[in-house]
Amino acid sequence: MTDKQLSPAAQAVLDAAYREMDYAPRRHLQWVTAAALRAVADQVVPEEGKECECFTNEAIRLNRMGVRAEFRAIATELEAQ
Repeated sequence: MTDKQLSPAAQAVLDAAYREMDYAPRRHLQWVTAAALRAVADQVVPEEGKECECFTNEAIRLNRMGVRAEFRAIATELEAQ
């Protein structure tokens, strides 16, 4: 285990991945899981400036960008471990 605690969200994601692949080194799972989260964020919500027509409502756009930021924050946290 690492000496730094993960946030509850990052820990839940890592635990779910580890339940499925408990034979793999935990560190490798963190990297793979972080990469998967970044890919999900890029597919679900495009970067600023690459918005689709679905961003016509500002409240929806801000909500979706917040979700993107949360996915990427968990990925960053997992990579930093």
